[in-house]
Amino acid sequence: MASVVILISGRGSNMRALLEAGLPVAAVISNNPTAEGLLFARSHGIPTQAINHRTFPDREAFDTALAAIIDTYQPDLVVLAGFMRILSTFFVDHYQGRLINIHPSLLPAFPGLNTHERALEEGVRIHGCTVHFVTSKLDYGPIIIQAAVPVLTGDTSATLAARVLAQEHRIYPQAVRWFLQGQLALTGNRVEISSASDGQTVLCSPEIKL
Repeated sequence: MASVVILISGRGSNMRALLEAGLPVAAVISNNPTAEGLLFARSHGIPTQAINHRTFPDREAFDTALAAIIDTYQPDLVVLAGFMRILSTFFVDHYQGRLINIHPSLLPAFPGLNTHERALEEGVRIHGCTVHFVTSKLDYGPIIIQAAVPVLTGDTSATLAARVLAQEHRIYPQAVRWFLQGQLALTGNRVEISSASDGQTVLCSPEIKL
């Protein structure tokens, strides 16, 4: 049976969405031994492990140890769900084509941190989130699915973040489901989705109410 390993660093709200969607999660692993999400995973009967990156001399040593733990579960897919580590080229290459991430912006706009603040500063009218395959370039890689939300008058970074997060919880399970069902194919920097993709679209846009 196909399976997923999820990597988290904190509360793991996207991890919760994946578990609540009934996806086959083999394990949840964190670089933070006190991550709140580990408790939630355990309460749902999911095996967990913590590997503290601070105990390793460099990024490569940590990534090598992390990969060794992940590989014991033999996952079909590795999912980053709020995993706050920049991954080494070794790690990305090791899981090439089966490592995905969700980012809180409509990539390629606003890679990196503080996406909601930057969206407000730039005055964009539409913001959102993106699920993509991971490459060695930060917040870059073939896009699987995106969700767009309106930026409303009076929005703060907190209100905008909450609106985007609701869509993250909507599209991440869909992207994982497509992968596990064999409906995704990489062609260069594009993701092709099988026509049998149960009517879902690659762009979700909730109704805009002004």
